[in-house]
Amino acid sequence: MKIKAITKIGQFFARYEPKRKWYRFSRSPLSVVGLVIAVAFIVMALGAQYIAPYPAHASKYVNLREAFQPPSLKYLFGTDEMGRDVLSRTIFGFQYSFMMAAVVLALVVPPGVILGLVAGYFRGSLIDTVIMRIADIFIAVPPLVLALSIASVLTPSVFNAMMAVSLMWWPWYTRMVYNVASSLRNEYFVQAAEIMGASSFHIIFKEILPNCLGPILTKVTLDVGWVILLGASLSYVGLGAQPPTPDLGTMVAEGSKYLPRYWWISIFPAIAISIIILGFNLLGDGVRDMFVEEAR
Repeated sequence: MKIKAITKIGQFFARYEPKRKWYRFSRSPLSVVGLVIAVAFIVMALGAQYIAPYPAHASKYVNLREAFQPPSLKYLFGTDEMGRDVLSRTIFGFQYSFMMAAVVLALVVPPGVILGLVAGYFRGSLIDTVIMRIADIFIAVPPLVLALSIASVLTPSVFNAMMAVSLMWWPWYTRMVYNVASSLRNEYFVQAAEIMGASSFHIIFKEILPNCLGPILTKVTLDVGWVILLGASLSYVGLGAQPPTPDLGTMVAEGSKYLPRYWWISIFPAIAISIIILGFNLLGDGVRDMFVEEAR
């Protein structure tokens, strides 16, 4: 009977835990705004083919008769030098931006987290020294400079831009997880697991990793916007997506040639990038606050 009662209590708390987390998150109106912005842009990226008013304008489309049309009811964001709808291309540009963010974070988070956990658990050992010194070398170089250096060696493309950003992003996760894992290394639950004969693999991934999820998820959320910005920066200087790909950075670069007369060509994609970054930063702050409250 006691076991059944304890099981029911555990099921009750497990059932309402998401509600408590949402309550902590929703107490910040700005975090909710960030969530709405992030979801809205993701939906537009996924449904670009159906949401964009002129889907054909996202590919090799030319209509010089409609070139340089200012914002109007027909073209809300105006048209570019080829007569393509800027709004449609901006919406399709979200696909490439979020694809870059998803691929880069999928490539850098697992190795960065694993290396940080291993170095943090074996702090003071040769493994710790090798991993963290390599990470320090990458961190010592400004991220944008390192990404530009790597991308300039490769053939300009979306794929190579992803690789360039991935190669310079992983040390930041390694450093962050290393600091958290190092502080947890001497906690009582870790010492208890060691006394009970648990393996290093079990302690690292079953005991320490779950306690690092808060900072990891917060950083991942914040990094979505910054990866998109860095990818747009590479495209802006010609090292990312190439025309006629509707990439936000490429659109800003092409439109800058016609400033200030045809301002809408570059201004609207630039505003979109800014809103994406703002939305994910607000969302990341909410995730951070949620886990901080939970830790307390």
